[in-house]
Amino acid sequence: MLGKLFKLLIILLILGFIGLVGFAYIAPFFGVDFAPPKNEIRAPVTLQDE
Repeated sequence: MLGKLFKLLIILLILGFIGLVGFAYIAPFFGVDFAPPKNEIRAPVTLQDE
């Protein structure tokens, strides 16, 4: 019984991983964009002398 449970868990993990990788490759064809926003951010930095 416990062996079947572990086997099912491993199969679900493998299928989930395959689904996630497939979604990452197919999603751009459906308009999903994974790129981060390209905004330049400038912030002043003050360094202290020792």
